[in-house]
Amino acid sequence: MTPRQPTQRGLARRRVGVDGEALVARWYVTHGYDLVDRNWRCREGEIDLLVRQNGVLVFCEVKTRRSDRFGTGLEAVTTAKQKRLRMLAATWLRGHHVAGMTSVRFDVASVMGPEGEITIVENAF
Repeated sequence: MTPRQPTQRGLARRRVGVDGEALVARWYVTHGYDLVDRNWRCREGEIDLLVRQNGVLVFCEVKTRRSDRFGTGLEAVTTAKQKRLRMLAATWLRGHHVAGMTSVRFDVASVMGPEGEITIVENAF
């Protein structure tokens, strides 16, 4: 069986997501956070961004949308997605040591439209 090649549409959608994650990473760094990890993957899934500030390790799910036609990025983080992210965070924490970490937080970032308007909900769940 030969691996399937991504379509042009699939590549364009992936580019939108990558660009959105880069904007959010830049936002965190500009606001004094240190970038810890990006696009960390394991068999169960992926964590988009991990950043830290003042002893708080933040697991951030980034959702990028060209429009709100199918809902906002914030609406896309369902209860099932939250459960998966908690499980992925536990897996990441078992395999990594972060000096000085006192707590963890889950943020959701939405990047909307061609202007890349960023909305970050801290402690989203």
